[in-house]
Amino acid sequence: MAELNKILYAEDEPDIQAIAKMALETVGGFEVVICNSGLEAVEKAPDANPDLILLDVMMPGLDGPETLERLRQIDSLKETPVIFLTAKAMTTEVERFLKAGAIAVVAKPFNPMTLSDQLREIWTENGY
Repeated sequence: MAELNKILYAEDEPDIQAIAKMALETVGGFEVVICNSGLEAVEKAPDANPDLILLDVMMPGLDGPETLERLRQIDSLKETPVIFLTAKAMTTEVERFLKAGAIAVVAKPFNPMTLSDQLREIWTENGY
């Protein structure tokens, strides 16, 4: 099983970025690469070589599902697990995101103290 160390997180809200980065680095001990948009995630992800990608669903320009579609076109990222973070966590939305290729959906607002454990649990449950 691979170890989860490096996370790329695309989020357009600076406050949520800051909270997630602090939670994942300080509480979880992860290395976190922050992207301000889906387009920036597509540009940075190949060089960042993340173990896991977190995508906000609603972002200007490229939204989360569009960003995932673009990331899957990059050979080195075809198999990189993706988790969506969204306030739209209704069953129909979650099903749509899973069909788009995400391994899980985490509802916002998330608990900063448990986010890292939640991601590790998803990682393990999915056999990574």
